[in-house]
Amino acid sequence: MTMLIKGSMIYDMEGNAPWVGDIYIENGKIARTGEKLDVQADEVIEAEGLVALPGLVDAHSHLGGFDMVNTDNCDFNEMTDPVTPDVRALDGCNIHDKCFGDACKGGVTTMCITPGSGNAVCGLAFIAKTAGKADIHELVIQNPAALKLAFGMNPIGQYGSRNQMPMTRMGVIKVMRDTFCRAKEYMEKKEAAGGDPEKMPEFDAGMEAVSLALSHQIPLKIHCEQFDMLTAIELAKEFGCEYTIEHAWGSELYLSELVEGGGAINYGPVGVPTGFGELTHANIAEVKMLEDAGAHVSIITDSPICMPELLYIQAGEAVRKGLSHESALKMITINPAKTLHIDDRAGSIKVGKDGDIVLFDGVPALDVAAGVKYTIIEGKVVYKG
Repeated sequence: MTMLIKGSMIYDMEGNAPWVGDIYIENGKIARTGEKLDVQADEVIEAEGLVALPGLVDAHSHLGGFDMVNTDNCDFNEMTDPVTPDVRALDGCNIHDKCFGDACKGGVTTMCITPGSGNAVCGLAFIAKTAGKADIHELVIQNPAALKLAFGMNPIGQYGSRNQMPMTRMGVIKVMRDTFCRAKEYMEKKEAAGGDPEKMPEFDAGMEAVSLALSHQIPLKIHCEQFDMLTAIELAKEFGCEYTIEHAWGSELYLSELVEGGGAINYGPVGVPTGFGELTHANIAEVKMLEDAGAHVSIITDSPICMPELLYIQAGEAVRKGLSHESALKMITINPAKTLHIDDRAGSIKVGKDGDIVLFDGVPALDVAAGVKYTIIEGKVVYKG
């Protein structure tokens, strides 16, 4: 199957100035780009007057696992134990959840879908397209993609009410550190066994999951904000793990520490209630402060907690707060693709990458009325507005 998108204003996110041209997609991949391409296609989209971006990438969501109508139904929080590293978001993800359609409507073509934050060690996240197949497993780009951890009021609120550790911030980090130490010992025993089945430790799925992070196969994805971010950085440093800071409200107080720590920042959402506890520093202006300080920043929605369209709405708010338009668009395309290590497939319009394109009827993050007209995943229209 082939598709030709003709005459749009292309923001390719490859460092080029916006330009008017065509995008030719063949067998799900971008095959050619250029001005007035002389090609035949099975489907042609006349896109004059529209703006083309790579499909938007959301580095943090809970799509298909949270029932926002009946909050008792939450398949992404296995809150029977504060340590559940081996549960997989993929196994609880409902592809028929209407939120997948909402993501396409919002121009989001790729998401990192993660367990909730009810536990200190929450489980394994995965990366997937938001449409195109009837089976969630066929949408997967990478599984597992990260080990989710959570600091702060989420695990404290859940287990403190049971008078069970962790009921304090001291308890949260102890639970994490103890888990990582057990996993390290488990790995050392496996190495010492030298492949001898008789000497191998008993298989432990939880320790296997943590071992993926300790051996640098996947990063830690750490839910934290305000001063918990400093504790998160110390934990990652202690065990030599790659990590990302998720949410990062209150970053302006810790800019140098966040940059020196080296982890990418997945900021947001700001469309959450503010005025209590850890949410009092949800300020989109912090993304500019972080970028100015030298951090690698992406904007996230936490959908379906917030609507997927909030991805480009927040980008616009960041521009209003002084962030450059180019940087804002990077934070919802190529930056999260790099953070998720999928920039060989997503995040920019480039020959060889997946044919994921979103067409707007204005310039997103600049035109307040800009909305999605087409969302295309691997050369197939999955939403038309």
